Amino acid sequence: MLEDKLHKNLADRQNKNALRELSISSSTIDFCSNDYLGFSSKKWSSSASVGSTGSRLISGNSPIHESAEKKIANFHQTESALLFNSGYSANLGLLSAVPQKDDTVIYDQLCHASIRDGINLGIARNFSFKHNDTTQLEEKLKRASGTTYVVVESVYSMDGDFAPLEKIMNVCQNYNAKLIIDEAHAVGVFGNYGQGLTHYITCFAKIYTYGKAMGSHGAAIVGSKTLIDYLINFSRPFIYTTALSAHSVERIIWAYDEVKITEERAKLLDNISLFKQLCKHPHLLPSDSAIQCIVIGGNIQTKQFAHHLQANDFDVRPILHPTVAEGSERIRICLHSFNTKDEISSLCDLINLTI
Repeated sequence: MLEDKLHKNLADRQNKNALRELSISSSTIDFCSNDYLGFSSKKWSSSASVGSTGSRLISGNSPIHESAEKKIANFHQTESALLFNSGYSANLGLLSAVPQKDDTVIYDQLCHASIRDGINLGIARNFSFKHNDTTQLEEKLKRASGTTYVVVESVYSMDGDFAPLEKIMNVCQNYNAKLIIDEAHAVGVFGNYGQGLTHYITCFAKIYTYGKAMGSHGAAIVGSKTLIDYLINFSRPFIYTTALSAHSVERIIWAYDEVKITEERAKLLDNISLFKQLCKHPHLLPSDSAIQCIVIGGNIQTKQFAHHLQANDFDVRPILHPTVAEGSERIRICLHSFNTKDEISSLCDLINLTI
């Protein structure tokens, strides 16, 4: 019976202390969300429609969508941009559509699930390379065939570390590989105006997600006009998805205007420095981003550590196997511009007492 099979899989997860469940936090101090600049709570006004009516190719397109895409392309100094409903669908839409049968995709082993899923939906050969290891990347490129695509993230969501983007760009140029970079956790946070970390990196395509520091929803792929025209014609997650509403797109436009003038980015960077200075846990991973992770190891132990912090009103979340490799289960702490110095100090004091 199907129900029995489903129940068995759920029971297996439960036995491994890895069962995922929805919850509403009772903790009041946010150290878990991706709302790095606090934009999601900023008020704004809009008279735009909240309904979409259809896909962009049927009835869902509007002057607001096209205006936003021009703004995004100009901001990121690229030729064209195309909106998607989420970062997940953007990665799915790009990587399942562009690489062809005789091509090769090489990706960092810590890339997000959406990148892996997009690659797996495609028909190109694919290989991973050791995280941030440009020597192994070069070895894989030597064995690649057809058009080769290299996919990395600028900031990795489970470690919080940066990719060595200039080194990767140079390796790609040496092998004539097409570089694709996901900027989900960098846009809004880094760069003089929140452009991200790839502003001076030559890429085939970049992906910008708006549900994190930009406090909005949706995502965009930026690149050449030819790439965008191709995606409009061949990217199934774009073609067959109801468009983002005009209301959502207006919010993205607002975020791009706000991020250029906000003081929240400087506050966030100060808070990152303060946390790194005060947190003395020996298993704190090296990171200069808003994502700070403490490796505990073991699902049970990691959940216990998280519950201890949550009981003291700090909203942090355990990241468990199979989301991360077995033995590398961790507490993921997300810092924000709105976290106070006292909150960060108190959190670090509690962490340091549990060493």
